[in-house]
Amino acid sequence: MSRRPPETPREPWLTDGPRAAYDHDRDAPAAVLFDRDGTLVEDVPYNGDPALVRLTPTARAAVDAVRAAGVPVGVVSNQSGVARGLLTREQVDAVRRRVEELLGPFAVWAICPHGPGDGCGCRKPAPGLVLAACERLGVPAGRAAVIGDIGADMDAARAAGARGVLVPTPVTRAEEIEAADTVAPDLLTAVRLVLGPRSGARPAAAVCAPGTGAGEGERR
Repeated sequence: MSRRPPETPREPWLTDGPRAAYDHDRDAPAAVLFDRDGTLVEDVPYNGDPALVRLTPTARAAVDAVRAAGVPVGVVSNQSGVARGLLTREQVDAVRRRVEELLGPFAVWAICPHGPGDGCGCRKPAPGLVLAACERLGVPAGRAAVIGDIGADMDAARAAGARGVLVPTPVTRAEEIEAADTVAPDLLTAVRLVLGPRSGARPAAAVCAPGTGAGEGERR
C-alpha cells in the first residue's frame, strides 16, 4: 500500500544547471520557465519511469530557441505523486535526467513535491515555484515568462508577476483558455511570442479545441 513519506519539507526541490549571466539591459525575458508534464513532455500520470518520457511537438525547437537567444531556461513542475507515496525523489530525478538527455540541461528545476492539501506555497497555482526558480537564477520574476498547458500554470505566473503563455492540450479547459492573457498553438510559437514583442490573447477556437474533463497533469 502506498504510504506518504513521514516528513515532506514545505520548500520546493531546486536543481541547478549551467546558465549564462543575465543582461538587465536586454528586451528579452530574464528567464523562460516551462511546465513539465503536458508541456515539455507528454503527460504520463505520476511518471517515475524515464523510459516513458516522450517530448511534445516542437519542444526541442522551442527550448533551443530560448537558449539561442541567450535567455536562461528552467522547469517548474508540480509532482504530488511524492506526497501521495507514488514517487520517490530518486524517480523524479531520473525523469529529470531523461528530459535533459532529450532537451539538454536546464539552468534550474523547481519541483513541488507536495499534495493539494499540504498548504505549501510552491504548488501551482501558488507562485512559489516561479519565485524560487527566479531567485535561484538571480533574475526578477517580473521579467520572466512561464509557459504551460493549464490554468494553474497561468495563475502561478500571474501571482508571481511573470508573463504567462498557455499552450492548450485536449485536457485544457475552455475557461482556462478564455482567462489566459496569451495563448499559443504550440511551444515554438509560445517562445517566439515571449522572445519578441508582447502579444494579446488569441481566440480559443483558433488555437485548440478545449477538453471538458478534469484532465491529468498538475491538477492531480
